[in-house]
Amino acid sequence: MVRSPNGTLVGTSRVLVGLVGSGIGPSLTPALHEREGDAQGMRYLYQRLDLDVLGLGAGDVGRVLDAARLAGFRGLNLTHPVKQTVLPHLDTLSPDAEALGAVNTIVLGPDGIAAGDNTDWSGFATSLRRGLPDAALGHVVVLGAGGAGAAVAHALVRLGAGRLTVVDADPSRAAALARAVPAASAVPASALAAALADADGLVHATPTGMAGHPGSPVPAELLDPRLWVADVVYRPLETELVRTARARGLRVLDGGGMAVFQAIDAFRLFTGVEPDADRMLGHFTELVAASP
Repeated sequence: MVRSPNGTLVGTSRVLVGLVGSGIGPSLTPALHEREGDAQGMRYLYQRLDLDVLGLGAGDVGRVLDAARLAGFRGLNLTHPVKQTVLPHLDTLSPDAEALGAVNTIVLGPDGIAAGDNTDWSGFATSLRRGLPDAALGHVVVLGAGGAGAAVAHALVRLGAGRLTVVDADPSRAAALARAVPAASAVPASALAAALADADGLVHATPTGMAGHPGSPVPAELLDPRLWVADVVYRPLETELVRTARARGLRVLDGGGMAVFQAIDAFRLFTGVEPDADRMLGHFTELVAASP
């Protein structure tokens, strides 16, 4: 086994990582990581740890983390619904994860330390810069105040957004995120139409649109062509929101870019090796084309 000075695995070392969440069977993340690991000459294995399959809930994430430690996992990615419930079980947090109050990447060190980080925000920021480089950021509505919503809000602030409006079905959660983000305010879900009336863009950051949560979170009549829309959901890549917005003439960013760039950043954290971004984007395109 080969380790770099900071303890990460390199070269032909064995790398065992996993994804924890509910309903993660369709995720392309395992194959995306494994293909890059193969290309880098690693023995890279990425396993799904589906809470639904295991008969566990979000509150059981600590047990999953303990099991991963014992099994020799190098790290874990986290998705809905454990990005926030995992926080009490971690030993350290990166500044970004601490600011967000959400973790999507855990590095398990050789000393057993579980270090929480967040690559969702950086993945979204990179995707937005590449996919909609001229998107106006004067006022952006963020729909969803969970882990993904927090990451998106953080990224938008880093990108220079002037004002954010956070909308969530849970008003207290929206208010908590708004308090944590500069220039943000929270409104109830019933005020979505009013919030969009003077917005430049909308970012959707809830599970709605995923295979297990079909539908669109936004009525079609609220999708004015002057808006740009970004979705964080990538399975399916063309959600009902993306499809409807595109048909109505809005500029649209699907969730594929965020999925790839957060994986790129997580791969780097897990291994200490710089991934090839263009190669991973190509792998993602192939995986989407081959998936049902």
